[in-house]
Amino acid sequence: MTRILFLLMLSSSFISCQSAVELQAIPAKSSLILGDQRTELYFDLLNEKKIGLVANQSSYIGETHLLDTLLSSGINVVKIFSPEHGFRGQADAGEILGHGIDSKTKLPIVSLYGKNKKPTAEQLKNIDLLVFDIQDVGVRFYTYISTLHYLMEAAAENSIPLIVLDRPNPHAHYVDGPIIEDEYKSFVGMHAVPIVYGMTIGEYAMMINGEEWLKGERKCNLQVISCENYNRNEIFNLPIKPSPNLPNALSVQLYPSLCFFEGTVFSAGRGTEIPFQFYGHPKYKYSDFQIMPKSMAGAKHPKFENQEIFGMNLSGLKVESVHADQSIRWDYLWEAYANFGFDSKEFFINNNFFEKLVGTQSLRNALEEQLTVAQWKKEWEDDLEAFKQVRVKYLLY
Repeated sequence: MTRILFLLMLSSSFISCQSAVELQAIPAKSSLILGDQRTELYFDLLNEKKIGLVANQSSYIGETHLLDTLLSSGINVVKIFSPEHGFRGQADAGEILGHGIDSKTKLPIVSLYGKNKKPTAEQLKNIDLLVFDIQDVGVRFYTYISTLHYLMEAAAENSIPLIVLDRPNPHAHYVDGPIIEDEYKSFVGMHAVPIVYGMTIGEYAMMINGEEWLKGERKCNLQVISCENYNRNEIFNLPIKPSPNLPNALSVQLYPSLCFFEGTVFSAGRGTEIPFQFYGHPKYKYSDFQIMPKSMAGAKHPKFENQEIFGMNLSGLKVESVHADQSIRWDYLWEAYANFGFDSKEFFINNNFFEKLVGTQSLRNALEEQLTVAQWKKEWEDDLEAFKQVRVKYLLY
């Protein structure tokens, strides 16, 4: 009876947010200055050096891409390195991109995704200094921090200094989720951190160095150019979408709660106008809301392409309310599992991708055993508290 009442309460809360409303941009405070904007702190370090730039479509100073800013200032950028989704940020999640040439500047682009996740000594040849400027979203399975790890490792091995231009993290105000277990470490989770680790990309780079996570316990010659006037507890609305399927502030806020559906038979909204603001399945009749995924930029072949699917439309939620939760919304997954009507073998994809995203087998076990969220969280809350103590050593803000 308690379980039925719990699900009815969930149902009423979802119904209240079915109607999508236009999201209002939440501008960053005018006093906030990003790391890449503080050119007076790092331009002199780049002069008369051959620069390798690690960047993507988010790497802007105001309305100008950092690459164009550097080149127009006479700085000698000789090579571009790009993460998942490519330099211009249009590739699908998981799409393997080869090396190429930037159409605007004719500079060579080295892809750091696929088989070539770590720059080789040959690719770093004749580079004097590396600059990293990519907007992260502060979630363990978002692969830009894995790219950062391999870049730091290659920089350390080849004695090349690295400058990280820091940016706000939209999830910097809280920490949540189990610590990843060694057997589930992969490119979508390399380090002993929770799912939401509450650190900017610069702080995270310092932790990689400080906790000696690089191969052979090497240390990267690292310098972080911090943001100015940044408050980690305030909402920072990203001016440019960090990847194709995170188009707005709400999708970014919901991403750590909905990405687990990628390891199940459910859709998380890829191929629709509300990616990571929806979850559903063609046979999920718990909701009347319907949507049809289509092939589009960043989602060439989405799950259930050209099929009507039923599910929960969360696009009417207010960004402020999701931000204020300061936790992952585990109840979405619990609700979907409880009401899907199929057994565990039909809910999870037949590989361990779900476990790689979560970082542990225990969440699948908890769902199968019908534990509550609170019961499951007790299994890892001590490890989470221990991580918080480590995290404090590297906080800049």
